[in-house]
Amino acid sequence: MARYNPFSFTPGPVIFFTTVTYVALFAALLVTHLTVPSPPSNPPAGINLTEAWGDLEYITRRFHPYNSHANDRVRAYLLSRIEHIIKTNKLSQSDVEVFDDLTSNATFSSGSTSVYFEGTNIIVAIRGSEDDEPFNSTERRPDNGGVLVNAHYDSVSSGYGATDDGVGVVTVMQLLSYFTLAKNWPKRTVVLLLNNGEEDFLNGAKAFMRNTISQVPHTFVNLEGAGAGGRATLFRSTDTEVTRFYRRSKYPFGTVVSGDGFKKGLIRSETDYRVFHGELGLRGLDIAFMEPRARYHTVEDSTRETSMNSLWHMLSAAIASTSGLASVTNEEFSGSERLDNGRVNAGTGSDGVWFDLFGRVFVVFRLHTLFALCVTLLVVAPLTLIGLTFGLSKAGKNYLFARKAYVYSSDDDNPVHLYGWRGFFRFPAVFVFATAVVVALAYLIVRFNAFVVYSSPFAVWSMMLSAWFFIAWFFSRGADAMRPSALQRMYALIWLFVGSFFLLAVVTVFVNNYQIAAGYPILFYFAAIFVAVVISYLELFFAPSKSTYARYLQQEDDSRRNSESASRPLTGSTSAARSDDRPVVDEDATETTSLLRGDRRGFTRYGSRRGSTSEGGEDHGQGPQRLDLGHAYCGEQEWSGKLPSWIWIVQLAITAPIVIILVGQIALLLTSALYQTPSDGNSPLFIYLAIAALSVLLLAPTGPFIHRFTYHLPTFLFLVCVATLIYNLVAFPFSRDHRLKVYFVQRVNCETATNTVSLTGLDGYIQRIVSELPSAQGEQLRCATPDVATRKELRTCEWQGLPAKVVPKSAQVAPFSNKTYTDNWIDYSIHKSNSSNQATIRVVGRNTRACRIMFDKPITDLAVAGAVSDPRFRPVGAVGTREVRLWHREFGQPWNVSVTWNAEEQSKLSGKIVCLWSDANAGDIPAFDEVLHYLPVWAIPSKISDGLVEGFKHFEL
Repeated sequence: MARYNPFSFTPGPVIFFTTVTYVALFAALLVTHLTVPSPPSNPPAGINLTEAWGDLEYITRRFHPYNSHANDRVRAYLLSRIEHIIKTNKLSQSDVEVFDDLTSNATFSSGSTSVYFEGTNIIVAIRGSEDDEPFNSTERRPDNGGVLVNAHYDSVSSGYGATDDGVGVVTVMQLLSYFTLAKNWPKRTVVLLLNNGEEDFLNGAKAFMRNTISQVPHTFVNLEGAGAGGRATLFRSTDTEVTRFYRRSKYPFGTVVSGDGFKKGLIRSETDYRVFHGELGLRGLDIAFMEPRARYHTVEDSTRETSMNSLWHMLSAAIASTSGLASVTNEEFSGSERLDNGRVNAGTGSDGVWFDLFGRVFVVFRLHTLFALCVTLLVVAPLTLIGLTFGLSKAGKNYLFARKAYVYSSDDDNPVHLYGWRGFFRFPAVFVFATAVVVALAYLIVRFNAFVVYSSPFAVWSMMLSAWFFIAWFFSRGADAMRPSALQRMYALIWLFVGSFFLLAVVTVFVNNYQIAAGYPILFYFAAIFVAVVISYLELFFAPSKSTYARYLQQEDDSRRNSESASRPLTGSTSAARSDDRPVVDEDATETTSLLRGDRRGFTRYGSRRGSTSEGGEDHGQGPQRLDLGHAYCGEQEWSGKLPSWIWIVQLAITAPIVIILVGQIALLLTSALYQTPSDGNSPLFIYLAIAALSVLLLAPTGPFIHRFTYHLPTFLFLVCVATLIYNLVAFPFSRDHRLKVYFVQRVNCETATNTVSLTGLDGYIQRIVSELPSAQGEQLRCATPDVATRKELRTCEWQGLPAKVVPKSAQVAPFSNKTYTDNWIDYSIHKSNSSNQATIRVVGRNTRACRIMFDKPITDLAVAGAVSDPRFRPVGAVGTREVRLWHREFGQPWNVSVTWNAEEQSKLSGKIVCLWSDANAGDIPAFDEVLHYLPVWAIPSKISDGLVEGFKHFEL
């Protein structure tokens, strides 16, 4: 009997197999996401992980931004290590060429900002075995390309830069050792770039474009960091063909969703990928660490917070990707003609779709293929169901939406009720209500404790998932108890088919019109639901035909009435007896209907029906011909007894794994990418709504089976929901392990010596943080909207803080001078030319190599002495320039900037000169040291700008 079948559609098997499937797959996804593979005991020849870790520890001893003395020490160390590797491997200059680039500079604009930058990049070129042309030749063959591998060796002024980008730097060093072994020597030239100045405006990559060797590679692998450990994910890729080489990695990790986030500007951060692909024209990969965001650009981006495992994960991916790209010797990554605008003609690739499966398998295919599959399914799926519906109707077994069946014709006055509509509207009502509850929870958390996701993302997930499941179960189970239906599972699948069909149509539009591939899980989601629905249609072919079922019931009714008439005393009208004895049709539940499924026979015309139809024996010609109806589930339509009871587990096996794996992977990725972004000013509501939507997608496949669950598991999940809801409403949102990031800057008016320290962060919390700092106690706090465009959603509080010591005391002015000590930090002079709208501004900042000129109104043109023009770069954008950022290789060197402005729009030239100090290693910024010392354990400082200290003077011409 079905009740003894371990795979039957009954509570025990449904609860067991559904729970095991979800728990096992969720656990596998979490293990993949939260753990990092260990390095091998015997790394590939040429790789020394102990040496790499030692390099990382040396590089990250101090903060080493471009504008610091520690940066120079890191650069010298890297040059010495490169020299050591070359000597150890006994390489000649014809094999490996080192470019200590101290000449390249770039002048470019971005919006209303212009930048002049002098580069200090380190470039190492490993000549490919099939490369026979000079690197500096302008006549290199278009098909003679190479591979660029890039990492930046500068950190931010507030962090040690272990994963941003120390691991990338030591990976590049290990690639130098690896590819210079004879057995690993590449066919194409490999250019290893250690660029300096990425953190400030992607300046180092721009300076690389000014070097002639930038024309050699056609593809690139960019190594970056936006977290403090974990796995290195494939952030983005230019095309399908390049991505296929990443597939060679032993532990691939990533999804195209992150690439689409960058493509559409949803991710604020940027990497050198933008320069190499968008401006230089190369094709390649962006591989980076991505979490935890709270440690990004802080003192916790250190070797203590990362691991050898993370180092190996990035290194193994870089080896696999670079080796693959360097082995291609055809013209796949080159164009037929050399471009004359300074861009590399690397050919064109196709937009791709890619994702990993449990960090072991990497799937890559073209976006066009995704579009073709979407269109095919959108057409084939409905036609298939229409065909199956027609086949069921022809076979007389289409019980869907069938109210009645007739024995002879539709003129029969006593039809058989089939109850085919029962349960049809059940799933959408349950789905809408359960989803509404989850969305309401998102708004509730935002209203009372908006930032709890910052430290407790999995508590939020637990709340959302358990809430949806319990609500869906409660109403599905209740409806099934009141009005059981054998079609409830099939109707739920049909509604899922309709919903996923709509989602797939939207995905198809986005793929075709906007080249967005992030909706790829919906293709597989819809395909799985479609197959499950087809199985349900095929299942109905096992049922008896409606006419056969109706005739059988009619014959049995006649036999019963004849039997009762023979035994009834002759004291009344026969017709009256038939009328009185006709059973009540169970179309609707009544007040006498039992709520307990075990003793209910809602669809049985007579109490003895179950026994009489299943028993054998001879009727000796006195009863109807026996029809074996099987055993219908308690209270469900009697014709469903012959349906295979195990079909449901096939449907679960098809739908649940596909949905959990693909949607679950994206859910974890988006959680890691978003849950700590509120400290940057991102909306927390978007995060909660994203979790709510993904929770619904993850659990929707349980809808067809959820009414078979008993109360035990849903009750447990209800308690989980209540507990996590209470926690999410009352818990403090930050902790020692998940610190709130606040942004520091100190501004000094060098004319008046006025000193202002400010911290920027979440409103309500930043005031509490500042009040605990000794220098701010008793001060009048001034809190307002930040003047940094990317932090407008936050709050800035400022006060008179500890004075900075960024310029040595030797710069102290002579006694009895009217000048202050800070007055000597910046020197400038302005010389107006013969023209009324042209002038030259000379700027010198002591003990710094970064200054700015801020104009009250935009200038229309500029030229910096020593700058070299480049047709790829425009010094001033179309809207003019209001800020000129100046970067020098040496400390304390002057800049001479010639500017032109529109004399008709402004009669005078005015603004301020600002110089930056970023070196917090020597205790020269006491205010920053105080913040590090006295900040609450649940908060951590980061930089808000290129400099920790900004000194300024006003000017007017």
